[in-house]
Amino acid sequence: MEMTLIGLRLLREVAERGTFTAAADALGYTQSAVSRQIAALEQAAGSRLFDRYPGGVRLTGPGRALLRHAVVALDALEAADRELSGAKEAGRGRVRLGFFPAAGAVMIPRTLATLRREHPRLHVATREGTTPSLARALRAGTLDLALLSSRPPHRSPDTDDPPLSVEPLLEGRLLVAVPADGPFGERGSVDVDEIAAAPWIAGPGSPDEPVLGVWPGLPGRPEVRHTARDWLTKLHLVAAGAGITTIAPTLLPAVPAGVRLVPVEGVAEEIRRISLVRLPGPLGEPTRTLVQAVRQVAADLGQLPGCEG
Repeated sequence: MEMTLIGLRLLREVAERGTFTAAADALGYTQSAVSRQIAALEQAAGSRLFDRYPGGVRLTGPGRALLRHAVVALDALEAADRELSGAKEAGRGRVRLGFFPAAGAVMIPRTLATLRREHPRLHVATREGTTPSLARALRAGTLDLALLSSRPPHRSPDTDDPPLSVEPLLEGRLLVAVPADGPFGERGSVDVDEIAAAPWIAGPGSPDEPVLGVWPGLPGRPEVRHTARDWLTKLHLVAAGAGITTIAPTLLPAVPAGVRLVPVEGVAEEIRRISLVRLPGPLGEPTRTLVQAVRQVAADLGQLPGCEG
């Protein structure tokens, strides 16, 4: 039995999504159809390609080896299709960049603006996601680079081989965003016990990521009064006096009127690091160009109060 393009595409999709069900939803297949195609691919390969777990699947060693070759083959076919169809972007550099949600407010727009001015023929496609989903996309070859956020001890985004290349760009002290006309608005800092009882504005959380927006390790059970994924929505809710939320200083340029950023006392500092992550190996010219632009934006943001490049 021979390997098919459908099988290789499903291998990449399952590797990226982490479950047969998510891959089926993304491609418009049934879960059973995906299972049959993967079983046929495993038979053709002569090896088990995925280990099955209650929460999803994980590539085996042979699965990772086949994925590396599948990514090269599928990228080549997609490039040929673009060239033969006379796609408008033929002849232009193309890079795919993933990013954690808060980077979409400042870092990503500034990077794209820099590239439009200095490298207008470079085409960058972006995608927001969680750390696990972006790491899987890097492994699957559907992303070239990813901006990820981490907290100490700053472990690698995954434990697969070969280890991902992680380049630290920027660090900053986590702060809380409070209404300027609220009880904390005129304060130089707040105590952790004071904010424990405050109403919070946070993300809904997911199996991949913890709830974002509530100060880590607060005593008791914090009251999450409003949930929102988008950080600008959270900040505008703060400005409206709806509650408080955590924020990294890199978002300072996007903070709306009516919001103050204050440090938290009475607890160890919470440091967040932003890193540029990719698969190891040489970079093509378009990817190097994007890397340089991201580094420059990070260096500029490193001049903000509370940040360190």
